[in-house]
Amino acid sequence: MDAFVQNFFNLAILREMYPFLLDGLWMTVKLCLVVIPLGVVAGATVAVLYSFHARILNVFLIVYVDFFRSFPPLVLLIFVFYGMPFLGLEVPGFVAVVIAFTLNTSSYYGEIFRAGIESVASGQREAARSTGLGPLQAMAYVVLPQAVRNVAPDLISNTLEVVKVTSLASVVALPELLRLARVAQGLSYNPTPVVAAAVIYLLMLWPLVRLLSRLERRTLARH
Repeated sequence: MDAFVQNFFNLAILREMYPFLLDGLWMTVKLCLVVIPLGVVAGATVAVLYSFHARILNVFLIVYVDFFRSFPPLVLLIFVFYGMPFLGLEVPGFVAVVIAFTLNTSSYYGEIFRAGIESVASGQREAARSTGLGPLQAMAYVVLPQAVRNVAPDLISNTLEVVKVTSLASVVALPELLRLARVAQGLSYNPTPVVAAAVIYLLMLWPLVRLLSRLERRTLARH
């Protein structure tokens, strides 16, 4: 048992290496604070545009959503970071990660918002229009609030996945939490920093997991 604790829960090593973990955590938080809002806004925009049923535009939106949902985010990140220089554009690691993950996450958020909008009865939009609201106003003030409420569990679930996928940023040497935990592991010859990183992820995501469970129970109770 002592050997297990020394290998995976070594407090002396954790005290020595915690600056690496703090730096990595801050980078992960910055990524989430940028990627998640951009993904939500872009996804909502895709869903709203799709709801107006412009045939040519909808074909483009369907291709966009299907392509980025099917394309592995890791490969997309590699294309953005290592491919853009061939087009004459030098993209910093952080910007490359934001671009790649926003494209990926917006496709998932877009599909979730689309399902939410379609779950709202068409009469709601017609009633809003009858009061003098324009199409975008009816969408913003009447349809979208109901749509978000209907798909809130799916939005939270997708956000959990976005936080976890930020660990792929280590591929372009961005010093996020998991990458610096591995660096600390290499310096200390001990996996304790990686275990600590896993605990940090758990503490970050646990409140969202509990909120998701509560929303799912409320959704089941309504039905």
